[in-house]
This record gives sequence, structure tokens and C-alpha cells, in this order.
Amino acid sequence: MGNCFSISLQFDAIFSNCYQSTVAQASYVHNLKENLKALEKASEELTDVKNGLVRRVKIAEEEDQLMCLETVQRWISRAEAMEIEAQELLQRGSQESIRLCLWGCCSKNYKSSYIYGKKVLRKLDEVTDLKGEGVFEVVAERGPIAPVVEVPDEPTVGMEPIFDLVWTKLNEEDVRIMGLYGMGGVGKTTLLKKINNNFLNSQNDFHVIWVVVSKDHTIENIQNSIGEKISPSCGEDVWKNKTSQQKSEVIFNVLNKKKFILLLDDIWERIDLVKVGIPLRNTQNGSKLVFTTRSKDVCSRMEVDKQVEVKCLSWEESWKLFQEKVGKEALSVHPDILDLAKQVAKECDGLPLALTTIGRAMACKRTPQEWRYAIQILKNSASSFSGMGDEVFPLLKFSYDNLSSEKFKSCFLYCALFPEDWEISKDELIYKWMCEGFLDECSDFESLQGQGYTIIGSLLYACLLEEVDETRVQMHDVIRDMALWIACGCEKADHTFLVKTNVELKEPMIERWNEVERISLMKNCIESLSGSPTCPNLSTLFLQKNQLLQVSGSFFEFIPKLTVLDLSDNGSLTCLPTEISKLVSLQYLNLASTGIKELPRELKDLKMLKYLNLDYLYNLNVIPEGVISSFSRLQVLHMFWCGIWSEEMVEDRVECGGSELLVQELESLKHIMKLAVSIKYVTALDRLLASQMLLNSTQRLFLHFESTLQFLNLSTLLRMERLEKLYLLKCSRLEELKIDWEWKRREECSSHVPSPPQCPTNDLFPSLRDVYVSFCPNLKELTVLAFAPNLQVLTVINCPALEEIIRLEKLGDAPEEVKCLQPFLKLDTLALDDLPKLKNIYPKPLPFPCLKFINVSGCEELKKLPVSSTVTKMRPDLKIEGRESWRNKLEWEDETTRDAFLPCFDAINR
Repeated sequence: MGNCFSISLQFDAIFSNCYQSTVAQASYVHNLKENLKALEKASEELTDVKNGLVRRVKIAEEEDQLMCLETVQRWISRAEAMEIEAQELLQRGSQESIRLCLWGCCSKNYKSSYIYGKKVLRKLDEVTDLKGEGVFEVVAERGPIAPVVEVPDEPTVGMEPIFDLVWTKLNEEDVRIMGLYGMGGVGKTTLLKKINNNFLNSQNDFHVIWVVVSKDHTIENIQNSIGEKISPSCGEDVWKNKTSQQKSEVIFNVLNKKKFILLLDDIWERIDLVKVGIPLRNTQNGSKLVFTTRSKDVCSRMEVDKQVEVKCLSWEESWKLFQEKVGKEALSVHPDILDLAKQVAKECDGLPLALTTIGRAMACKRTPQEWRYAIQILKNSASSFSGMGDEVFPLLKFSYDNLSSEKFKSCFLYCALFPEDWEISKDELIYKWMCEGFLDECSDFESLQGQGYTIIGSLLYACLLEEVDETRVQMHDVIRDMALWIACGCEKADHTFLVKTNVELKEPMIERWNEVERISLMKNCIESLSGSPTCPNLSTLFLQKNQLLQVSGSFFEFIPKLTVLDLSDNGSLTCLPTEISKLVSLQYLNLASTGIKELPRELKDLKMLKYLNLDYLYNLNVIPEGVISSFSRLQVLHMFWCGIWSEEMVEDRVECGGSELLVQELESLKHIMKLAVSIKYVTALDRLLASQMLLNSTQRLFLHFESTLQFLNLSTLLRMERLEKLYLLKCSRLEELKIDWEWKRREECSSHVPSPPQCPTNDLFPSLRDVYVSFCPNLKELTVLAFAPNLQVLTVINCPALEEIIRLEKLGDAPEEVKCLQPFLKLDTLALDDLPKLKNIYPKPLPFPCLKFINVSGCEELKKLPVSSTVTKMRPDLKIEGRESWRNKLEWEDETTRDAFLPCFDAINR
């Protein structure tokens, strides 16, 4: 029984399994249509899930710069393969459905339907399972950081030389921090991009980090930008929630293990690298920092090892860039356009931003008339030109906005009153600023000059001014246009300027004067100032370099606030109206180089006057007595080369040519800081030298002793510590300039100041820069010039008895220590004319490290120049002018010296 029961159970199990298997196999056929529909639906859902993931990945990659996770990418690949497989099965569905019979319970080809139905069901399960696996919270992450990421840039034109320089310096071991500075729009960012991208093609192991800083940066913004470039984790929320100090520590720890180069574009102030976390000073692996800035001062504050100025393009480079932006078609459509296009390009003054903007704007201009009109607009109202007022000037204005105070901004805008390319005297600019009230009141010239030079320096460092030399600055043309755009109210600034310079005006346009504060009509053709302009707000009037013949008496009646009046360089203006006394607010009056013969007595009513310039008024015969002394506030008085052709003294008038009465009036000027004066009489010179106040303030001295002086003891001038110019003209009996060394020793003893151990050349004429000697027929030498260590310009003309410039035997009476002196170390210009007996300048060769120009004429006995061949190596731009006959007589130390100097000659008769 037991065995029978066991056999029965086994049979039941076998039967059950066979039945279930048969039923399952039959279901593959019986449920085929339902399974096909389910597979189609599941496949569509899988596609939707896949497409959603693909979109999320694309957004993460394109917008967040992330990298797709490998698991996500594998799932997407599996889903794409599954879609193909499912579609292949579904495409056979209609064919297999036709074979079904008996209401789908059987098939005409049962085996085929069975196999197909089994595949459909299995694929349905696979699709369903895969769809369930397609749920991802995160689809992408930050990938590994590339050592160099290319930044989009434009082709550079004309910047190859400076790029080569920067790249060479960047590869020098001792250059760790480099600053690239220059005015806005000059191409600093373009240069930095080129440096970044050049690392892609160079063999190096730098990790290059590019960061745009901009004007309104914060330490944290810089840290975030750097963080994104050095570590994937720095883009996460965890990083954003860190403090600045924590970010600094992370950046330090990451960079301290790398050799990196950090490129910071457009910084406006010093960035504390320690606070950011940059370990530049701590690493020894050659890491570097390069930044761009508009301020040279920032380079100093960042303690750069190398600073490079990015300058405007040369004309050749400018023209090449301009042609590229305009296009060949526009330039060749009419034969006149090419020359006109060059005029337009020159208005850009080499600034790439302006060349690009204007070039693109002119690309569609096809007629000469359009080009001529463009030139007119650029000259008269550049802000109206397409792209200048909305692209170029706003960008440049950031430099103006970044100036530290309204005082600095006012001083900058003031420079726009001068014409294009005008070389502005620093001192004259400071005097004008002083009278305009831009500078604080000062009791001494050093403080005044210090204020002025500080402002000029700041404008130079901000690349808003350009330095011509140590005494002059100028404005770039486009910067000047931007300044006028601001000053004329285009930016709703609190300034109103009227500037029409160098445009050949015949009339002064007084109908437009009533609203403005400052007017400049320099370099025009105005002959007359007439009428009675009502100008309640006018404070500044520039009329230099016109053709003025007269000024009507009524012209100054209704200009109550006029503070600065400049009438200089109007050679045909011979008199001033008495009504000038109406200008009760006037503080600055410049009449230099006019033809004025007499000053009106009413001038004494200008009680506020601080600056008066009468330089080069050769024909100014007399000044009414009491006029000079009435200027109780006067701080600067210039009377250089003034009244030298004047007649004898007239009752109740001061002789301008240097009488004792003139010096007496000068003594009443208690606030005088700067004096330039012409003296004709020994008694007047003696009185001048007796006044410590006048000695302290004399900057330029003109001596014109026609018949009275035989010996001039320059020891008496040693107390003029500010003396910069000394001119001797027509001193017909003058035979010798000398130093009384006994007097010098007495002076030193009385002052109780011990003499310095070195050669005392600085104690003699430390400030003397310019010496001019002319028409002194009995003068034989100028040995005293050996004691002017800072002499820059020496001009000697028509001195027929002059034999030597410096005669060493004359130093015999000098103290022993002065014999170690070496003259002319700072001489820049030497001009010798009509000196028939001159044989020697100096008996031994001198280095002349600063010499740029020698002009020799009418010096046939001068057969040797006291210059060594090293001069041409130090000064390759040295130029020598002289007649061919004189050059051929010159004797040289050797052939090497001769060959070195021959290229310097520019023969007059050639």
C-alpha cells in the first residue's frame, strides 16, 4: 500500500507540472495580442524615461558644465538597445497575429507562434525591469578639471611684439607676478586670452586658471571662480556654504600641490592673495600670476616682478586693423575713400577698441561724402558717432569713475580744455588748478607742487594721461573725446564745457556762452573780442594761440565769476582795455608772448590775482607804479625775457626791464612762491639778492647788462636754491663768471652746517637745468657750469671771444674736494653757434649718459668733441647737427670712435 501511495504522488506531481507547462506554453499563444500591446506601452514608457534622462544630462553638461555619470550613460545605452529590440519584435506582431485561430487559442503555425510569444513576454519583463531601474536622483557630476581651458578670443593685429615680450618674461624664473597695464580698450584682455590659449599648444605642466575679476569684485567671488577651476567639489552647495576663510584654506591646500598660473583679468585694486588662498609666495614650483589692470599703481601695490605697459598700436598696425574691420569692398568702391579712410583711422589714435568700433560702423559706407561727414563728426562731436557714445566711452568711463575723489575727476576733465595732441606743461596745469580752487591752500611751493604732482601721477597711473617727459603730459585723443562727452553733459554730469579748439573759428561764438562754466577756443583765427556777453557762470576762458588784435572795453563787463583768463600767444594784441578791472574774481591771468606794450593802471583792482604771467613781453615798456605791489595775494609772477627793449624809466612808472623800482615792488609780494624776473641793472640785482624772500622764490633769472658789468660773481646766486634757468643776453662788457670760494667758505661757516664728505656740487647750483648765453663778446670761458650737476640744456650763441666751455686751470682756486667732479652728467642738449674761437668744450672725454642732441655751427676751431664712443651705445638716438666742413675737420681718438659717431651726424648742407 505504501509503495502504491508513493507512486501515486509522483504521478500527480508529474501530471501537475506537465499541465502547468502546457498551460504556460499555451498562454504564449493565447495572450500574444495582450502581451504585444503591453510591450508597446512599456517600450513607449521606457523611451519617455530615457528621453527625460537625456534632457537632464544635456542641461547638466551644457549649462552646469557637468559630466554624465557612467551608470546613467550605461542605462541610456541599454535603453536604446532595448528600444531597438522591442521595435523589431513589435514589427513582427501583425504577421504573427494573422496566424492565430480559434479566437486566439491556437495557431496555424503553433511552433512559430509559441516561440514568438515567449520572446514577447520575456522582452516585456526586461523592458519593465529596465524602466524600473531608470530612476536617478543625480545624472551628472563634475568631471576632472582640464589643465587648460580654451577661452574664446579674436585674432590679434599688431600685438605680436608685446605678446612675444610677455611670453618671454613669463618664462623667466625670477618673474613670479606680472602686471599688464594700459588704458581701457587697448587690448589687455585680448593679450591675456592669447596667453591662456597659448598654453594649449606649449609643452608645460601648468594648471592654467582664468578668472575675470571686474570692478565690483569681492574676495569670495574670486574664490568661487578659482574653486570651479581647480576642484569638482567646489561647485557643490557644500562649497557655497563655506566661509571665506574656509574657502581660502581649501584653495591653498589644492594649489599648494600644483604648478599653476593664475590669470586675473581687469583688476582695479590690490587683491590680497593670502585672503584668497593663493600660495604664490610660499611655493617654489614656479607658479605664477599674470593680471591686467588700467592702473599702473595697482602693479606697484601687487608687488609685481615685471610690469608691462600695453600701448596703443603704431600707425602701420592701426591701419592694418582698421582695413580688416572695414573690409576691402568698402575701401575700393571709390578712389577717394582710401585716403579718407586713413584720416578716419588716425582719429582713433591707435586705440584698438575705437579702431574696431569705428571700422565696423564704416563698413557699409560707400560714398566719399559719407566718409567726409564721418571725419567731421569725429573731430567735432565724437560721441555722436555710431558706437562711440554707447560702446567706447562707457567702457573708458570706468577709469574716470574709479578716480578717488571729485577733485581728481575735476582735474582730469580740465585737461580736455586743451587741443588734441597738446603737450600740457605740468607746472602750468598745477597753477591753473590752484586758481580754480582744485588744490588746497598752501603757504609754500613744495606743498603746492606736491599736491599737483600727486594728482597728475594718479591720472598717469590710471592711464588717463600720458607722460611726454618729466615736465609735460598729454591726453590720448579718444580719452579726450570721452572727457568732453562727460564734461559737456552727455552723462548728465555736473559740468558744462564749450570746447572748440583748432577748428579755424573766426568769431568767438559768444551767443553760446551764457550757460557754460568753462570755454576753450584755443588755436583758432579769432581777431576780435567785442560785444558784451552775459556769462553768470563762466569761470574759465582759454583764448591762447589766436590772432587777437583787440579786446573791446565792454567785453568783460558781465563775466563776474571769471577766475582763469589765458590770452597768451596772441602776438598782435598790443593793449588791454581798462575794463579788465571788472574781473574782480580773476585769479589767473596769462599774457605771455603777446604784443602788449603797457599794462593799464586799473589792473591793480584785480585784488584776487594769484598768478600773473608776463613772460616774453619784449615790448612791454612800463608798468604803472603800484600795480605789481597791489597784488597782495600773488603767488606766481613770471616776467622772464620781459621788457628787455624798454626805454628809460618814466616818472611814476616801473621799468619792466629790471630796475631797482621793480625789485622794490616785488619785495611787497609776501606770498610769492615762484618768480621769474628780468634784470638790467647791477643795483637791481644787488637788491634782489638782498631779499631772502625773493631768493627763495626765484626760479628763472634773465640778466641783460648792456654796458655796466665786467665780472659777475655767481657766488651771490648760490642762495637761489630753486634757480632752474639762467639767461645772459647782451652783457657787452662781461668778461668772467666766477665763484668766490672764500665767500663760499664764509657762508658755510656762518651757517654752522658741516660740509658733506662727498664732492659739494649739490651745494652750488642744484636746481639749475637750463643756461643760455648770447651776445657776450668778451666772455672767454664758462667754467662755473662745472658746478651745475643737473644741467640739461646749454646754449651758447655769438660769443666771439669764447675759447673754452670749461677750463680746468680755473679750478685751481676751488677747494680740493671739487676736483673729483664730472660735469654734464645730465646734459641733454648742447647748442653752440657762432663761436669762432672755441677750441674746447672739456679737455677730456666724458660719458654724457643723457646726451640726445648736439648742434654746432660757426665753430671752425672746435676740432674735437669730448665724448667717448660709449655714448653712442648708451644713446643710440644721439643726433649731431653741423656743417659738412666742420665735421670733416673733427679729430677722433681712433677709427672705432669715428665710425661710432658718423651715423649720428645730420649735416646741414647735405
